[in-house]
Amino acid sequence: MNNNKILKWLNDFLYLIVIGLLTIIIGFYQPILGAILGILLGYLIFHNIRNIKKKNLEFKKLVEGLSDEFESATKHAIFNMPFPLVMVDEKGDISWYNTPFLKMVDDSDILHQDIGNIIPGFNIEGILKEEELKPIDIKYKEKHYKVYPNLVDTSKTSSPNNMIIMLYWVDNTKFVELAQKYINEKLVVALVYVDNYNDVKNNTPEVNRPLVLAEIDKNINTYFAKHNGIVRKYENDKYLVIIENHGFKCIETKKFDILDQMRELDLGNTIPITLSMGVGADGNNPNNAYMKARAAIDIALGRGGDQAVVQVGNNLSFYGGRTKAVEKRNKVKARVIGYALRQLIDQADRVFVMGHKNPDMDSFGAGIGVLRAIKDRGKEGYLVLRGENPSIKNIYERMKTEQTELLDMIITPETALEMANDNSLMIVVDNHKPSFTEEPELLEIIEKVVVIDHHRRGVEFIKDPVLTYLEPYASSTCELVTEVLSYMSEKINLTKFEAEALLAGIAVDTKNFSFQTGVRTFEAASILKRAGADTTVVRQLFRDDYNIFLYKAEVIKSSKILFDKIAIGRLEREMEDSVLIAAQAANELLNINGVEASFVLTYMNNKIHISGRSIGNISAQLILEKLGGGGHLTSAGTQ
Repeated sequence: MNNNKILKWLNDFLYLIVIGLLTIIIGFYQPILGAILGILLGYLIFHNIRNIKKKNLEFKKLVEGLSDEFESATKHAIFNMPFPLVMVDEKGDISWYNTPFLKMVDDSDILHQDIGNIIPGFNIEGILKEEELKPIDIKYKEKHYKVYPNLVDTSKTSSPNNMIIMLYWVDNTKFVELAQKYINEKLVVALVYVDNYNDVKNNTPEVNRPLVLAEIDKNINTYFAKHNGIVRKYENDKYLVIIENHGFKCIETKKFDILDQMRELDLGNTIPITLSMGVGADGNNPNNAYMKARAAIDIALGRGGDQAVVQVGNNLSFYGGRTKAVEKRNKVKARVIGYALRQLIDQADRVFVMGHKNPDMDSFGAGIGVLRAIKDRGKEGYLVLRGENPSIKNIYERMKTEQTELLDMIITPETALEMANDNSLMIVVDNHKPSFTEEPELLEIIEKVVVIDHHRRGVEFIKDPVLTYLEPYASSTCELVTEVLSYMSEKINLTKFEAEALLAGIAVDTKNFSFQTGVRTFEAASILKRAGADTTVVRQLFRDDYNIFLYKAEVIKSSKILFDKIAIGRLEREMEDSVLIAAQAANELLNINGVEASFVLTYMNNKIHISGRSIGNISAQLILEKLGGGGHLTSAGTQ
């Protein structure tokens, strides 16, 4: 519009110039006529200027009228806004508010008060720090509001404040209630397994057996029915539970107390009844929730049972698991694993064996045992090891003199990375966490991975292993490897050194057959004894230097007893044997009368290492798992 006015003015100006030039030319030849035309030109110029001023004045009045109308409309909109509005300064003091806001706070004297005192939890400083203003969710007097902030610069006005903050309060209660209702009514799928159903059944007197089995059904059905869930039994010891999220949250708040209720059930059964539960709590659909429940129950069983595992997204929560796992694996599974492992080794061109970082006697001994299985199948086998450490120093030195050919089968991770190919097989022993292996990159290069471990399963796990033998009921990985070896061939071709390495692994994890020891542990030991293992020689592998005894004594002397049952110690010195000394000191602290658990901290390679031990009443695993570690009920560690 303004551009058109400017063009029109320019056109009029050009016309007047042309007329002026013509008047001059005519006046040159006809002075009288030129004078008349000059007077007429002057009038046209005067008229044109007057019209321009008049138009400008009209335009100015139009703009001022629009400004007044806009200002009136703005004031009307603000004063009559249907939702609460309040203005505060940079300190949060209220400088103005409308009637809906006054009704919302239900207080007549709020002017110049801090809005944080009126609306608990409202933080004006947080709004000013935000680079981009975003709506804020506030709950006030049982109502939910979405607050939209708007910053107004008043530094160029007469206002004493550089800035005012306008806060628009939109009632969001119905939306929040609808969203909460959707969350509460979302389906949660759970799988419930009776861990020791057959053992309970077989060890309960026949006269009490129907009552015990009926009570198991009744307790499970009644427990979930109280939370509006439905239960369907699809095998003697397995149940499918479908429940709304609201009911599940009530159960989770009680930390799945059904685990304790079932364990305390006593109707003539001689064995406590334990449950394992896997819960899929945030599935996009029932099938997705069921698949998450399946994955969760596998983890619960892999951790020894008697616990609940809840999967929400990629996060896992654990409840229970405070009791000692009861041995319940059978020889059929060991036989199947042995046959399957034999086939996998036969199909591979090259087989690598890898334990965890800073391997102990169990990890090293299991690796030696697996190398024997590979050699018996006529395949190339290599143990991936970064080098010896104090935990395996004695057995490593013996290997150099008693079975030197094994040295050629021990390679560094760098060499393994160069040798690995598409048809290689990786066997991971005494560990199931990729980040804890000697070289995690090997797991990415080698597609076929076998896991043999006895630790309770954690959140982190090797992705898609072709074969998994995870038995938390076993005393050690060496025990599992010994069983597998007995089924891989009719004759066990273990050398004396190999048998003693496996027996040493069992001895170190059972603390000389005093912890986590079952019938199968002694059966494995008898197999190794028949293969030539000498218990006296094995015992000599655990002999320590004089200085190590002194350092352990320092840790024990400086230890503190908390709650009359937990011993905490620390090794102040940083040395190559720090972790070994800490572990041995934790074992020694359990010998103190009344101590049920011990934890020893030490510093090594810029990391704090913690060794935890327990007699079984306190779970060392659950405690150190919170710090990123893992292990067993009675033995765990982290760094």
